[in-house]
Amino acid sequence: MMNSNHLNAVGNSKIDFKDVINTYTAYWKWFVLCVVVALFLAYINIRYATPRYAVQTQVQILDEKSSGSELDLFRDLEVFGGAKTKVEDEIQLINSRSNWIEVVKELGLNTRILVQGNIIESELYSNPPIKVNFIAPDSIINRAKLNFFLTISSSTTFGFTEEEDKPVKIYAFGKNIPTPIGDIVITPNVGSFENYKDKKLRVSVQPIADAAQAYRASVLISTTDEYSNIVNIRLEDPIKEKAENMLNALVDIYNKNAIEDKQIIADRTSSFIEERIANIAGRLSSVDQSAEDFKTEKGVTDIASETSINMNVGVANQQELANARNQLNMAASMQQIVEQQGGYEVLPTNIGLSDPTIASTTDRYNQLVLERKRLLKSSNEKNPVIVNLDQQIAGLKRSMQSSLSSTVSNLGMTVNSLSGQQARFNSKIYSAPANEKALRDITRKQQTTESLYLYLLQKREESQIAVASTSPKSKIVDHAYAVSKMPVSPKKPIIYLASFILGLLVPFSVIYVKNLLDNKVHNMHSLEKLVSDVPVLGELPRLTKKDEKLVVKEDRSILAESLRIIRTNLDYLLKTKTKDAKGRIVYVTSSVPGEGKTFLSTNLSMILASTNKRVLLIGADIRNPKLYTFFASGDVDKMSKATRNKDAGLTEFLYDNTLEVKDIVNPMLVHRNTIDVIYSGRIPPNPAELLMSDRVGQLMGQVSNNYDYIIVDTAPLMVVTDTLLISEHADLLLYVTRAGITETNAVEFPIKLQNEGKIKGLSFIVNDVDSSNLGYGGKYGYGYGKTQKKWWKF
Repeated sequence: MMNSNHLNAVGNSKIDFKDVINTYTAYWKWFVLCVVVALFLAYINIRYATPRYAVQTQVQILDEKSSGSELDLFRDLEVFGGAKTKVEDEIQLINSRSNWIEVVKELGLNTRILVQGNIIESELYSNPPIKVNFIAPDSIINRAKLNFFLTISSSTTFGFTEEEDKPVKIYAFGKNIPTPIGDIVITPNVGSFENYKDKKLRVSVQPIADAAQAYRASVLISTTDEYSNIVNIRLEDPIKEKAENMLNALVDIYNKNAIEDKQIIADRTSSFIEERIANIAGRLSSVDQSAEDFKTEKGVTDIASETSINMNVGVANQQELANARNQLNMAASMQQIVEQQGGYEVLPTNIGLSDPTIASTTDRYNQLVLERKRLLKSSNEKNPVIVNLDQQIAGLKRSMQSSLSSTVSNLGMTVNSLSGQQARFNSKIYSAPANEKALRDITRKQQTTESLYLYLLQKREESQIAVASTSPKSKIVDHAYAVSKMPVSPKKPIIYLASFILGLLVPFSVIYVKNLLDNKVHNMHSLEKLVSDVPVLGELPRLTKKDEKLVVKEDRSILAESLRIIRTNLDYLLKTKTKDAKGRIVYVTSSVPGEGKTFLSTNLSMILASTNKRVLLIGADIRNPKLYTFFASGDVDKMSKATRNKDAGLTEFLYDNTLEVKDIVNPMLVHRNTIDVIYSGRIPPNPAELLMSDRVGQLMGQVSNNYDYIIVDTAPLMVVTDTLLISEHADLLLYVTRAGITETNAVEFPIKLQNEGKIKGLSFIVNDVDSSNLGYGGKYGYGYGKTQKKWWKF
């Protein structure tokens, strides 16, 4: 992995917008192609799309008071409640499923007749050439789904088939045709029949609920303002007349249903009032009977008047009773005095007795007693006059006693009679409040029931008036009309613009996702962003099967030019890193096999040799040697060498101490370039141990004195440890990456090794770069002096 400083440097680097733009402009042909295809598809869509027209109607939602609702007449009863109708609720009612089902039934929209064209078909609404009559009951047709095809062949016959590609059967107009939903009868429409001869018609029968739901989903209902009662109803349909009929029917059905709802409520209200009137009439009769029974039972008519009379009479009776008792007491006292008197004493007079006989007898008695007392003063008791007086006095006394006894008896009876009367009067007076309360309860019920009875009679009349004057819940402001003579869809500018944007967006998205998921190295520029502190010497182009794999002298191909750039950068680095002018040792390695390290080693040796430099190419990848494959063609001439160990290579040199360097060097003439090659030799069983031999250092020391450049093709760095074992001898290590193959994470591995001091002089090469990516973003490529076509010339 890269060290943290390098990662931070990469993360904090600024976005190069020019590079981002170049990433997409490199695929400009795909953008153009996608835009052209998208615009062509847009044209096809517009060409064959069915135009749709916008139809609109406006209605005003009336509140309950302005619509004269009979519910206002009964709010006092608290039978029906609720506030003013809200516009939002009415919008839901207008666009209700039940309303649309009625619209579909009324206009017959569940059955459509369409004439078929070459690509699209058009609905015949206002004046179809035929009429379809169903024999089956509506309950079946309303739920049925059927498609069948007709071809009008003559004025009396037509072809019928239930499937488009099946042969037709000839039927006469007016004859029953059996179908899965029952028999149907096709009759011609004389007005437009002739215009559709030999044309194919499709008759589509949908369930009413499905058709209603489809139209319901296409309608748009909104208010003109947040607080407005004006509602806009908008519908888009290919047929303007059909849309106008649907909207007008929808508003009519909404108003009709609203009136029917009010009629139902009014009927229920009237029925309720009639039931209440009958019930209250019975209750009123019962309350009247209760009042009558109470007065009869209690013997009262007017409790207040009778109570006043009883109180007056009671007071008079009480006075008479007191007088009678006084008379009785005086009479009884007088009687006692008379009975207890033994001599001839005067009796009290004027004691208040109402009996005049007793008073006169008492007066006569007192006169005779006084006369006797006066005579006794001059005579004695035996005087005949006094004896006569005694006899008279005794007679008066007896008469007085008899009168007093009779008077006491009569007065006692009078007192008893007056006491009974007084008790009766008191009873009536004391029972008056209870009777008055009971009668008041009965009277209150009577009055309440009577007032409710009269109120309901009034409301019944008002209900009849209200029902007769019921108005709809909405007022039509504008009947349905076409908003514009031009169709509202398809919208050509929007479709073309959207297609253009989509044509750009598709390749952009593909490239963006590709780049987002891309974790590969693609060219020198992309690699430099990852390894800003490590030099990238150059890049090699992607070769086709026809291209030469080895550069030749005075070669002007892109491969040769790329190698010359690498050679220049290589010389510059070697001069800065090594002061010694003797042979420079350059290792060439990669992450894994197949990334082109042997290809670079061979061609770099060739391009160095073309400058008349002494170049030695060593095959140090002794595990998987590939170097010999580049020198097996007819253009390679092996120059003379010692016959001893003619097949010996690096492996044999490391293993056999008797071999010298000259024994394993192979001088070669390749395309007029002379180089020396040391092959890898046989594959040993212990390559790592062999490379740890001191003979490697001896070899490098000897050849560095004899050659200007020593190019060493080493083993892949991430796969085996061979390269690390001999890395101390290298002046420069070229790390080959392959465009589109090497992952960015693999680039971090050699940088980590260099930071740890395990390798030195690290530089990168990018191999197999596509021609569009050569140079910086593909803009400044190779091939100077080569004639190139302009961008508009394919």
